[in-house]
Amino acid sequence: MAQAKEGDTVRVHYTGKLEDGTVFDTSSERAPMEFTIGEGEIIPGFEQAVIGMEPGETKTARIPPEEAYGPHRDDMTLSVDRDQFPADINPEPGQQLQIQQSGGRVAIVTVSDVSESTVTLDANHPLAGQPLTFDIQLVDIVQQVTSGRPL
Repeated sequence: MAQAKEGDTVRVHYTGKLEDGTVFDTSSERAPMEFTIGEGEIIPGFEQAVIGMEPGETKTARIPPEEAYGPHRDDMTLSVDRDQFPADINPEPGQQLQIQQSGGRVAIVTVSDVSESTVTLDANHPLAGQPLTFDIQLVDIVQQVTSGRPL
């Protein structure tokens, strides 16, 4: 039976959990996720976990932060004076907001703290700094490569 390798397009079902067992995402109620191994479409640790699997095989993979969403970086947090917010926005911890950066790029940030005078915004991915556990089932190898070319 074929094993998944770099360059193959695969379909997988997965359930992602935090260290305490909390499920943060799953494909169980939707179509399997499809991606090409090695294209950087998903976190590196997940890609590596799929390599070598055969269709129908399941496995559990623990992925450290460095191979997932990276470490939580303090330089990606920012305290902003509360009076810089529009009057119709009442920031609360956990709330996600879009901000426009210099150059016109839009970033999604999470409100991490609110005081009377400041609001702390965090631009880290919500799962940054956390080890993740995935239950993975390789459903199918959609397109397999051989000698660098799709079959």
